Amino acid sequence: QVQLVESGGGLVQAGGSLRLSCAASGLTISSYAMGWFRQAPGKEREFVVRISRSGKTTYYADSVKGRFTISRDNAKNTVYLQMNSLKPEDTAVYYCAADFARSGSHDAAEYDYWGQGTQVTVSS
Repeated sequence: QVQLVESGGGLVQAGGSLRLSCAASGLTISSYAMGWFRQAPGKEREFVVRISRSGKTTYYADSVKGRFTISRDNAKNTVYLQMNSLKPEDTAVYYCAADFARSGSHDAAEYDYWGQGTQVTVSS
């Protein structure tokens, strides 16, 4: 059974930092591109960032570029999202996802597996 389990969310003040983790079981993430998406209340799920299988290629949404950093540890079967300089508009449920492709996509429909999400709330 494939599971992606996010953790590390919480409440933080604007300007603060959080580090999200996505631990995978039932699949080997080295065979997958990985992505992070988020969904704010009343809004559609939106792409945040993706990382290729090898970790050599990343692609960030403009809204988080320069503030967020994705990384992966294939040995630990885990993907991370370091979020710095957080803003209230970053408040959302954050989801990690696995795409059986080399580079990944910013289209949520391309992803094969999803985690249950972790809440990030940024207060002003």
